[in-house]
Amino acid sequence: MHFLKVIAFTHSKFSLEEIGKLQPKAEDLKSTLTQIKLRCQFSELLFLNTCNRVELLFRTEHELSSATIITCVSLLNPSLSVTNTRILADSAEVYEGEMAVAHVLRVASSLDSMVVGEREIITQVRKAYDFCNELELTGDFLRLLIRQTIETAKEIYTTTEIAKNPVSIASLAYRQLRELGIKNESRILFVGSGETNISLAGYFQKHQFANFTVFNRTLINGEKLAKQLNGRAFGLNALYEFKEGFDVLVVCTSSKEPIITATVFSTLLNNESSKKIIIDLGIPANVEDVVAKNRQVKYIDIVSLKAQAEVNLQLRKAEIVKCEKIIKAKAKAFNLLRQERKIELAFGEVSKQVRAIKELALNEVFAKEVNTLDLSSKEVLDKVLCYVEKKYNAVVIKKAKEVFLSTKY
Repeated sequence: MHFLKVIAFTHSKFSLEEIGKLQPKAEDLKSTLTQIKLRCQFSELLFLNTCNRVELLFRTEHELSSATIITCVSLLNPSLSVTNTRILADSAEVYEGEMAVAHVLRVASSLDSMVVGEREIITQVRKAYDFCNELELTGDFLRLLIRQTIETAKEIYTTTEIAKNPVSIASLAYRQLRELGIKNESRILFVGSGETNISLAGYFQKHQFANFTVFNRTLINGEKLAKQLNGRAFGLNALYEFKEGFDVLVVCTSSKEPIITATVFSTLLNNESSKKIIIDLGIPANVEDVVAKNRQVKYIDIVSLKAQAEVNLQLRKAEIVKCEKIIKAKAKAFNLLRQERKIELAFGEVSKQVRAIKELALNEVFAKEVNTLDLSSKEVLDKVLCYVEKKYNAVVIKKAKEVFLSTKY
């Protein structure tokens, strides 16, 4: 298994900005990965790229040297200086052999994620394999490994509670909203169009909410979020004159002062008496205290959401021991699968030789005798020989596996 190796640049050692420097443009990815495979003499290659990790999984018979890692970094981003290239290369995480297998299983099972238990990574691993396979960068070994990896992740997500309790602020905020019984036709206002609001907007969009208005200091950014939601966008100043009412207000900006003051709230309320929901995800709070305590408001703040997220995260981490046991067993099982596959591939040559012997017997050694048979008899003879050939190959491979595995383990 020594030929399997992984070079990883992840959130555990690198900032997201540094990881971003190792993410080639989509239009350059095919040529970049092809160059890496050729120049580094990898027989198989898989490239995994997410917002918080860049990893190269590959098969090679050569030792993994620092020069090889430097080459990979320089090809991923040719614009990096020699110094920056070496700094990134020197800090890369490297896994080989059985440690590499365990690492891949842990990654797909989200034990190595920035947020433990997030299921998205299993889809990202599958798509990464499909992409590299289409480019003919992968081979039989990585096919077998990724198949085992996906099966392992599915078992972990199904049989443990590693992904049961949400830990992202957006998912917790949306869950509270659903518990409050908001309707799909609710009028939803977004103040701010940063990543947190974009994440929460994704939940609304997924569950078919349709009435959105976005306010943002930079209108062009607000328009991007509004387009995603099929809603309207206005500059932040328009918030102070908006009199169309609302049911849910989501506010998350970088402002150091409250955006939703008592005056602004009164304007937005527009004399409506129904209960309002305000989700304040700003740090510091974007909602004035007097508004948060208003009896007409159900106020959800980021402090309480973070507290719940931490509780849920600890519950997830308590499941890690169970997950590690599954990974250990699956890694061992993969080694057996790999050995069995080696036997199958090795005996592929035996099958060819058996077929060649059969053809030789029919066409040369016993050609005269065969030619004395009528057409029907020839067909029966051919069927018998094909049957014997098939069964012989199956018995030989099965017996070889039994002998090897009983000797090895």
